[in-house]
Amino acid sequence: MSTFGIGAKHVVPARGSHPADYRRVYVWEMPVRAYHWINAIAMVALCITGYLIGAPIRAFYANEAYQQYWFGTVRFIHFFCAYVYVFNFLARLYWGVVGNKYARWNNFFPLTKAQRQEIVEVVKVDVLQTKQHGHFSTGHNSLAAFIYFLTFLAFVAQSITGFALYSSMSHSFIPRMFTWIVPLLGGEMGVRYWHHLLLWFFVGFIIVHIYLSFYHDYIEGRGTISSIVGGWKFVREKSDK
Repeated sequence: MSTFGIGAKHVVPARGSHPADYRRVYVWEMPVRAYHWINAIAMVALCITGYLIGAPIRAFYANEAYQQYWFGTVRFIHFFCAYVYVFNFLARLYWGVVGNKYARWNNFFPLTKAQRQEIVEVVKVDVLQTKQHGHFSTGHNSLAAFIYFLTFLAFVAQSITGFALYSSMSHSFIPRMFTWIVPLLGGEMGVRYWHHLLLWFFVGFIIVHIYLSFYHDYIEGRGTISSIVGGWKFVREKSDK
């Protein structure tokens, strides 16, 4: 009889496999997790409302003016989320200096030879799929970290162009800081073009980010998805950095 109870079966490891010891590692601190989820909600709301502002749904139009204020609500949500988005990003910049080693900004730049080699390896696994799996990083792998850095630059560009568009209808301090962007990009249409183009960049980023998160959770089996909720990952002893 199995020690696990009546009817339980003893699980025999597959031939050629070896048992592995795992330990829990606290990777994503609370401020990093809070940034992730606040940013995710704000980004989705900005993408949806931004699209509606650029291409309003005509089915919602009505004859009476008070019945058309849904568009004003959409604009309010967009502007509100923009401020949340910016100040949340500033908080992440701060935590990139004072946070643990997985949150530090030096992770986002491929400065070392090992980081550059890992980028090549991740491309082989995730993109070309010429390898089943490579080195398992405890935090972000080097390719993901560098892409996040490029995404941060897109955050900045999107925020600047957004506030530049807002500056023509606001006397607030922050939007008025970016009035010079409008003539630099050839007028409001030029600013609107780049702002709208970056919208689709973030739509693509969201899709790829969600796919790869589930992909790595399935391939590695170390709690990639749950780690962004609780902060913990499972790390094989003497195999991960």
